[in-house]
Amino acid sequence: MNIEVLHNPEQQLIDYLDEKIAEFNWAHWEVNERRPLAVQIKNAKGEVIAGAAGRTFGNWLLINTLWVSDKLRGQNIGSQILQAMELAAKQRGCITCLLDTLNFQAMPFYEKHGYKTQWIQKNYPKTGCKYFMVKVL
Repeated sequence: MNIEVLHNPEQQLIDYLDEKIAEFNWAHWEVNERRPLAVQIKNAKGEVIAGAAGRTFGNWLLINTLWVSDKLRGQNIGSQILQAMELAAKQRGCITCLLDTLNFQAMPFYEKHGYKTQWIQKNYPKTGCKYFMVKVL
């Protein structure tokens, strides 16, 4: 057996390891379905100019990303996207949402929409903070 440290691993290895831990988790968790969920807004050229992505499983919506192009910021687009994600998750039976945001990102935005900080990872990645936020849908 040889333990090898890879400083620039192939994406194929990372995907393989993610798949293996997911297989283990599904064999032991009380839920057996994880479904992706996304919202997008496209311009007239068909380019995505705003959107969000995450997944639902069990009672939870996990939001991984929410992005709005610079030109659309301040026009309530992010709020509409967030509300669409939450509504779709509720229709799937979710009752709680979890997300994280960095200190320079959107914590006040999420607080405005009812999210509460549950945990702060300080000194992330060096001098910043990462906020883990939850909302009952």
